[in-house]
Amino acid sequence: MKFYDIFNGDADGICALHQLRLETPRDAELVTGVKRDTGLVARIAAHAGDSLTVLDVSLRSNAAAVRRALEQGARIQYFDHHAAGEIPQHPAFDAHIDTAPDMCTSLLVDRHLSGKHRLWAVVAAFGDNLVESAIRAAQPLQLDHTELARLHELGEAINYNAYGETVEDLHYPPEDLYRTIAPYRDPRHFMFDEPVFEVLKQAAAEDLTCAEELQPEFASDAAALYILPDASWSRRVNGVFGNRLAQSEPQRAHAVLVTRADGYAVSVRAPRNNPTGAETLCLQFPTGGGRQAAAGINRLARDDLARFVDAFRSAYK
Repeated sequence: MKFYDIFNGDADGICALHQLRLETPRDAELVTGVKRDTGLVARIAAHAGDSLTVLDVSLRSNAAAVRRALEQGARIQYFDHHAAGEIPQHPAFDAHIDTAPDMCTSLLVDRHLSGKHRLWAVVAAFGDNLVESAIRAAQPLQLDHTELARLHELGEAINYNAYGETVEDLHYPPEDLYRTIAPYRDPRHFMFDEPVFEVLKQAAAEDLTCAEELQPEFASDAAALYILPDASWSRRVNGVFGNRLAQSEPQRAHAVLVTRADGYAVSVRAPRNNPTGAETLCLQFPTGGGRQAAAGINRLARDDLARFVDAFRSAYK
């Protein structure tokens, strides 16, 4: 029998797993990757008796691999907030799925654990740009303004580290970052003891400076679209940049495209004042998916750029 912990490499996936393993330590094989590596369950060959914990990757993207694992006799515990498609009705499948726009996977784990490691759920919610949800979750913890602001910075820093075309674009491989975080019950101690936070914070600030020098391809009262160049800093910063735009202009939808050799990688943020429609928009294109408040397209063909721009304008006008 083998244990597998399968998780998105962003702040939500890492913090969700961290909460679970603080409560139930387990020697498991880690399976993760950059943020857009969502078909993670297919990376393993599950056998009878194996136990899979899957966090913050779409069930829709992993449906076939999940079915195969269940057919082989594996047990699966699944936490996620993305659109799921059909959820397996199987005695060995334990689903914790909630697609509400104010929910993230770490908050689902927090609910499952009755808030036992909530500081890390707050970090994750901030990292997922769910600022109101993070503040609401933190209220019973009686944190002061400075502590809350620092947790916000940490969430953004961990999330920033997940963006890239490959792990080589990142400052830290997600499994290494998780292992560095794993000994810490309190994220405030992690920020004080480890250099990781300051390294990521400084790197993100430098990349954001490059992004903020760009002008949008178009901007209206309802929507704005940016195209970033084919560069490592673009691939790292597009998620944080999109979140910053969403925070500063909550009435607008934003699309941030990163130029690739074969087209574009697309991130869409629905208006924070009306966080809907992003997933519906992105699902119109191959490799699109996500959730209604924030979604993306892994590979938008160059020939589809004009169609995407038209669809984006129509969705948010």
